[in-house]
Amino acid sequence: MGQSVTIRDVARRAGVSRQTVSRVLNDSPRVDPSTRSRVEEAIRSLDYAPSAAARRLSTGRTWCVGVVVPFMTRPSVVTRLAGIELELASTEYDMLVYNVESPAHRDKRIHELSRSGRVDGLIIVSIPLHRYETERLRATGIPTVLLDSHSPTLPRIVCNDIQGGRLAARHLLDAGHEGISFIGDFPRSPWGFSSSRLRLWGLRREILSRGVSFRPELVALGDHSRDAARELARGLLRSRNRPTATVCASDTQAIGVLEAASALGLAVPDDLSVVGYDDIEAAEYLGLTTIHQPLGESGRQAVRMLLDEMAGPRLGPRRKDLPVELVVRRTTGSAPRDIADVDRSAGEAFDGVRT
Repeated sequence: MGQSVTIRDVARRAGVSRQTVSRVLNDSPRVDPSTRSRVEEAIRSLDYAPSAAARRLSTGRTWCVGVVVPFMTRPSVVTRLAGIELELASTEYDMLVYNVESPAHRDKRIHELSRSGRVDGLIIVSIPLHRYETERLRATGIPTVLLDSHSPTLPRIVCNDIQGGRLAARHLLDAGHEGISFIGDFPRSPWGFSSSRLRLWGLRREILSRGVSFRPELVALGDHSRDAARELARGLLRSRNRPTATVCASDTQAIGVLEAASALGLAVPDDLSVVGYDDIEAAEYLGLTTIHQPLGESGRQAVRMLLDEMAGPRLGPRRKDLPVELVVRRTTGSAPRDIADVDRSAGEAFDGVRT
């Protein structure tokens, strides 16, 4: 009976006006407690559910939260979205996901959402904003929270990428590694992503703080993909002074490194230690040592911060830092004692690999 019941039916059953029923549905304080009780009883007995369209009209809200993400199929993005959805499930808001695959598409989408009234609030995931975009969002008054992105004027949830790089370096240095390479993203991406650069910065700082030379020739940067990482690793691992350990800007790239090592006949971790970043679901299956960042929890925290922003203005932009931690699994171990022997065996294995 639920969908055929109207607000008029509820009003008739409770003996009140439609306006009174509307006030009860919108939790207005301007309703006598005994009247509210009669209306709520009528709603239950008739199994009444207001239509979404009518609710939007009566409240002036969309009851939707927009989530803008780049490359929605990336494992880290999927996990963050799952956290956002889980937290929103306990609220009255629905989630609308807007996937953007290029900087131009990003600019267009954010411009549309800042003026369209399609959503009551925005969560922008991993996308750095231009200053004019930030100013436009603030000027239009749409509550916005950044997740995994930095801004001096918008509330944000971030994880400490520099600390993650330091943790990875510390783990490998303690295991005796000195030839530590890094595989990450192009530094001058049109997106302006900063996580890979910050993780490299942390790695370098930790290495230098321990009195170990940092070798720039062991830094290889390219597209953020498993295939690109595999080719970058092949180049590093074929070099005369190859690394004994590799830190990657993501678990996806670490998987490419594992593939390259296998193709070259290098055993992990006996010949090469590998550290990823993110701790996606596949990392545990592969036994990948990685830097865990709370992807799902960061999504939940972003929703909580956004709901606070939607409830009323704050005294300034808030920032919440979530911790990262090292998860040690099977892909890291002590540095090889005789790197020359390993290099010779790798060279022999490579002779049989077609390029």
